[in-house]
Amino acid sequence: MKSNRIYGIEYLLAAVFLCVLAFAAFRYGLEGAVHNRKEQVAPDLRNKSIAGALSMLAPLNLPLMMEGEEFNGSIPIGSILRQRPPGGTKVREGKTIRVVVSQGGETVFTPSLSGLPLRNAEILLRQSQLALGEVADSYSLRLDKGLVLSQDPKAESSVEKNALVNVVVSGGPPPEGVVLMPEFLRKNIAEAKEWAAKHGVEIDLVNDPDSLFPYGTVLEQQPQADAVVSDSAKVALTISARAGGRPEPSAAAFHYQVPQGASESLVRIVLVDQKGERELFNGLRAPGSKIDLSVSAAKRARVKIFLNGTLVEERNL
Repeated sequence: MKSNRIYGIEYLLAAVFLCVLAFAAFRYGLEGAVHNRKEQVAPDLRNKSIAGALSMLAPLNLPLMMEGEEFNGSIPIGSILRQRPPGGTKVREGKTIRVVVSQGGETVFTPSLSGLPLRNAEILLRQSQLALGEVADSYSLRLDKGLVLSQDPKAESSVEKNALVNVVVSGGPPPEGVVLMPEFLRKNIAEAKEWAAKHGVEIDLVNDPDSLFPYGTVLEQQPQADAVVSDSAKVALTISARAGGRPEPSAAAFHYQVPQGASESLVRIVLVDQKGERELFNGLRAPGSKIDLSVSAAKRARVKIFLNGTLVEERNL
């Protein structure tokens, strides 16, 4: 019985010895195989494209592995930012070169600044990780003085983080002697003719018989609203001329009351119909103020109400 135990221990020790010997032989052979590989110098892959890096590594029998991506505005998208091991390091053939690739500059979307006071627009840009660029002013019949008329890049454009957004701010109504083009879109041609007669401006009319709008509704205008109209300039208007007489455009009464609060609110009211969007109202109003409008619109029209740049209500007409 005792001898059987001795034999069992001897067999176990012999098995362990053989395993250790086999493992040592395997490692020796593996290290020998690795050390027998040709030594190469890893090239510097920084600022190279993946395709360019592969063409440099292939003759050296060095595989490439991308281990990550990072935003970097100074390195073109798809280019290598850094590598491991670094360029100039001596390595054996078969050594994997790991790289991190640039995703380019981090992009954000530009917010809509139209109708906002300049100070509010600047704050909104900062919150969107952007910055205010050049500020120009222009006379306007549409917006009160100090409110943003337009922006470049336009709202919802994809731009790099910290990019500059240039704005044009309303300088208010023009001085005497300067004639600006009003906004006639979705209004009746009679209003445009009255304005033209008052300022001695000639109108070229283009009829659109396929329009679904009531007869005489202005569909397009040239020049655009707030453009300076010279004495010799002609104004081109496209109006609805659908068959079936000349009925007055249907009008709906619209009423809105500004919510109570501690300060004035920037109210913007937009009409949305088959031809797109048209601004009906844009201005600062005190808490509790009432806004009454007569709205001419096609069927399936709705009105959007914005307070301080935020959509707060939608109504069907």
